[in-house]
Amino acid sequence: MKRGKLISIDHGIKRIGLAVCDELRIVARELTIIERRSRTEDFAQINALAERENAVGFIVGVPFDDSLPEGEHSRADTVLLWTQRLAETTDLPIDFWDETNTSHDAQALAKQKKRPITAHIDDLAARVILQRYIDAVRDGLVEDAL
Repeated sequence: MKRGKLISIDHGIKRIGLAVCDELRIVARELTIIERRSRTEDFAQINALAERENAVGFIVGVPFDDSLPEGEHSRADTVLLWTQRLAETTDLPIDFWDETNTSHDAQALAKQKKRPITAHIDDLAARVILQRYIDAVRDGLVEDAL
């Protein structure tokens, strides 16, 4: 099994949620929420956090939606394009994970942590994405690309 911290990203229109796992890739924890400004500033913040955490790669949550007609632009397309631009600013590898239902799980986690109902949960969504990824790798359901 590979080692090293991973940073997960929950890409949103207004905010970007970030989470990190431990070096053994056992447990994920929320890291922060970035209020979106510009790609340059957002990427600089993400890369600075990755450096500070000594991360070895990124996991980006993608909102796949099979119900859209073929050829119609989706949120997944937006996230994939954004990730291509992020990749131009870092040497760290990037992999993707389906973020289906992460908001629901993040809301439950926020309630468990007694966060106010109005609090943003983007960091918790990133945590759910990363925990699902490392659990799937541990259980042999997917190969670890990072």
